[in-house]
Amino acid sequence: MMIRDKLYIGGSWVAPSNPDLLEILSPHDRSVLGRAAQAAEADVDAAVAAAREAFDHGPWPRTDPKERQEVIRRLNALREARADEIAAAISAENGSALWFTKAGQPFLTRQANAYLRAAEEFGWEEVVAPSDPSVDFDTVVRREPIGVVAAVIPWNSPYSAAMAKLAPALLAGNTVVLKVSPENSLSMMLLADLFHEAGLPGGTLSVLPANRETSEYLVSHPDVDKISFTGSTRAGRRIASIAGEQLKRVGLELGGKSAAIVLEDADLPSVMQGLRFGSLGNNGEACILQTRILAPRGRYDEIVAALKEMVESLKVGDPSAEDTFIGPMIRPDQQQRVIDYIRLGIEEGARPVTGGPEVPKGLEQGNYVTPTLFADVDNSMRIAQEEIFGPVLTVIAYDDEDDAVRIANDSDYGLSGGVWSADPERALEVARRLRTGTVTLNGSPMSFDGPFGGYKASGIGREYGAVGLTGYVEHKTVTRRR
Repeated sequence: MMIRDKLYIGGSWVAPSNPDLLEILSPHDRSVLGRAAQAAEADVDAAVAAAREAFDHGPWPRTDPKERQEVIRRLNALREARADEIAAAISAENGSALWFTKAGQPFLTRQANAYLRAAEEFGWEEVVAPSDPSVDFDTVVRREPIGVVAAVIPWNSPYSAAMAKLAPALLAGNTVVLKVSPENSLSMMLLADLFHEAGLPGGTLSVLPANRETSEYLVSHPDVDKISFTGSTRAGRRIASIAGEQLKRVGLELGGKSAAIVLEDADLPSVMQGLRFGSLGNNGEACILQTRILAPRGRYDEIVAALKEMVESLKVGDPSAEDTFIGPMIRPDQQQRVIDYIRLGIEEGARPVTGGPEVPKGLEQGNYVTPTLFADVDNSMRIAQEEIFGPVLTVIAYDDEDDAVRIANDSDYGLSGGVWSADPERALEVARRLRTGTVTLNGSPMSFDGPFGGYKASGIGREYGAVGLTGYVEHKTVTRRR
């Protein structure tokens, strides 16, 4: 059993203001994995004060960008050396299958490298040539850090969400208070260890596991200059209202209900292989998953049958087992939420092709859900419009390509999506018509060099690459006479 009785505040391990430790329970069998300190308002005050002092008077914002890049490179190397340990810790806490957490480790390297390349090529200070050659002054554009960043992340992919914010914020010279979910109190303290070893100056980073009330206290803190949040759309709306009232900079990466458009000429074995990961990865607990499968009427029954075979082939069970594809939901309330949606789908008139609300036999001791596939779904049904965050897929019929695009865009969300076709150019043309932030064609992986984020209720702003780095700087224009 792991005990983490200290908080990482301003570069030091300190006793929390509340000495009570939270029991971290296994989603697999609800046994106690460990106990961990949780931050309260006094700890937030200490962390923000350390970040404010470090930003206003410390070396980090004034460090050469190349030196900041070296710290992130060291962090990346340290994380790679402990990749298996990190993957196992996340799997144990989250219930994410071990194949998923292991596969995520190289993605973290790619994510960090994309930010590093962007930072190397970034115009931290540049002279802009005048548009009018008759002017007698130069224009100098500087990109400077914003200040103290409150980064708030969810539990489902904690390292990816954390590094999507920490890498660009720190590369730009900001100081950061990272608020992590209580469920990740053990694995995320490993990340604090790694940053400490990488050599960040004091005050630059704090890592605080905390509940929602403490999180709201953090984002409302008057000494926080920017909020970067990943989580539910409901929570994002609340944070946006706080940011608007206080005129804080804000970035929001929120929910999704993404569609996978299967065109008539798509190769079904390839589609099924891709949707295993693109629709059911991480137990279905990911905002980018394509959980609305749009199928042409002429191939509808064929596609439903192939999806049924694919879903039923996936082993559900102990997330630490190498052959498990789908593990448990993270908490009992999340398990119940998904089961309630399955029951709702049946009540709405959708046809359960496989699965259902019953817990898988032999797994009643954990937070397990039976992967469920619904056919005969109308896009107006709640199971097609609301983010379920579990292994539940809906199959919706369409008449033609225009109808498919219409259905895909008929959503409050616009985070991700996919198109499947034997004709890459046709797939690209359909992708251009989708109102969503990212689209994968024929199961291609997501890019960390391009911007990631959503349209509509899926968020504000973008992460990854140069665009993501831009979200953590202020632009200053200086004019000087020649």
